[in-house]
Order: sequence, then C-alpha cells, then structure tokens
Amino acid sequence: MQAPTHSLPSLFKQLGLPSGPTDIEKFVTSHSPLKADVKLADAYFWTPSQAEFLRNEILEDADWAEIVDQLNLMLRKKPITGRQN
Repeated sequence: MQAPTHSLPSLFKQLGLPSGPTDIEKFVTSHSPLKADVKLADAYFWTPSQAEFLRNEILEDADWAEIVDQLNLMLRKKPITGRQN
C-alpha cells in the first residue's frame, strides 16, 4: 500500500484554510460532530468552491480522496472539551 499523496495540512492549504496543527485542531473542534446524515461536501461551513472540490475528489476517487476521507472521519467524532464527569 502506498503512502497518501497528500497530507492534512496540504488539504487545508488547497481549501484556502489555515493549515497549522493548531488551526486544523480548532477547525475540527469547532465543526464537530458533523451529523451522520450530512455529506462532508454538504456541510454548512464550506464555500461553494470548497464543497465542489471535496465532492469531486471523493466522486472521482482522486489523489485527494484518502485525505478528504480522513477529514470526514475527524469531523464525525465528538470533540473532547472541558472537564468530564
């Protein structure tokens, strides 16, 4: 199995978003969890061009598809915030 062609920071750069580790963590935390019935590309927080890019990469199983899927999984998890009882 080959290593992914692209990284999560490079995906964020491609989407025109801040791409540092803290930036990515903040983005994921602030947009999680994404509801199960919402496709990643249909999430409210994307611009039309970002949504189109994400949709096309998954549909075409393109170079970015694996890392887009990784982001999708990250956004489906409930973020751990604050104190837990």
